[in-house]
Amino acid sequence: MAKFIISSCSFPLILFLFPFYSLTLTLIARPISSSSLQALNNNPNFDSEIALFGDAEAVDAGSYVNLTRASISSSGLLLRSKPFKLVDANLSNPASFSSDFTFSITPGNGDGLVLVLVPSDFSSTFSGKGPFGLDGENQFLGIEFDTEMNQNVNDLNANHIGVDVGSFVSVTVGNVSSLNLVLNSGEKLKSWIDYDASSKRLEIRLSKLGEPRPYNPITAHYIDLLGMWKDEDVYVGISSSNSNGSSSQISSVYSWTLKLRNVPKMHSFPVNPRGYLDEHGENSGVHKRMACPLSILAGIIFMTGCGALVSFVVLFLWAIIANRHTVFPAEFPVKPTDFRYEKISVVVEEDADGVKK
Repeated sequence: MAKFIISSCSFPLILFLFPFYSLTLTLIARPISSSSLQALNNNPNFDSEIALFGDAEAVDAGSYVNLTRASISSSGLLLRSKPFKLVDANLSNPASFSSDFTFSITPGNGDGLVLVLVPSDFSSTFSGKGPFGLDGENQFLGIEFDTEMNQNVNDLNANHIGVDVGSFVSVTVGNVSSLNLVLNSGEKLKSWIDYDASSKRLEIRLSKLGEPRPYNPITAHYIDLLGMWKDEDVYVGISSSNSNGSSSQISSVYSWTLKLRNVPKMHSFPVNPRGYLDEHGENSGVHKRMACPLSILAGIIFMTGCGALVSFVVLFLWAIIANRHTVFPAEFPVKPTDFRYEKISVVVEEDADGVKK
């Protein structure tokens, strides 16, 4: 039988260290409850029911959150404490989601930060160890904003966005340098993450704070989250860490929202217009595009004819009405006058010389 000997001097030491050990477990396993957290819940830039874990701290009266501290081996988690499901109870109405958040990362070669989805209560599994505190997790979806080039996971560079599924070897990567941005410059950046359940497409966008949402994503990936997690509860959080033990990088989050939308249930799936071919082997969309100008031309001709007809009718009616009101000069009546005819006798006399008088 093994014997355990505890010296009289070691027992007081255990009693002395026990409160610090309990405090460490509390930071890892339970959310921080303080007045700063209440101020964060009153901040309209964050969703309600937000919980903080590890070194995460609401600062400046709850205006933003520092996920890590300026010390090595620091890690923190900003967690949406209310989970959601990717499908309803009948497994017939899948859910899509959109999330956007504003953040900044100070210079250094830390892990950066990650938006993570896990099918379990992350508050009970967040260890604070390993990259982003995900040590031991193998069913997570992570969108990492990586500021360290780790050759062990085939990182592209120290300035990229990667989609991680169950491991930190990214299944797809977007080069942030192509956007003329640097993740760990300390500048405030904004990211949009959208998942469409019908197309199973995940898209990630990034820009400077204040600039419009980019039209094209920096990277995208097709993934069937419904097939991956089915009707399990899904928790969403933003995590950051300095797991390499040589960086004092600080990651801050200034806003974060998450919106869910359900795909409406249909009796049948619509026909793919690109896959439909008519009897001549041509795409029906081509005929529609050709018919559109002809329809416009026919409409113009029809409207021109209608306009000409209306103009003719108006002019015809105006001519009739105008003729009825034509003014002619007044004619004065002339009374008949009697003329008398009289015979006049003219006598011509001749003198002696034969001259007529």
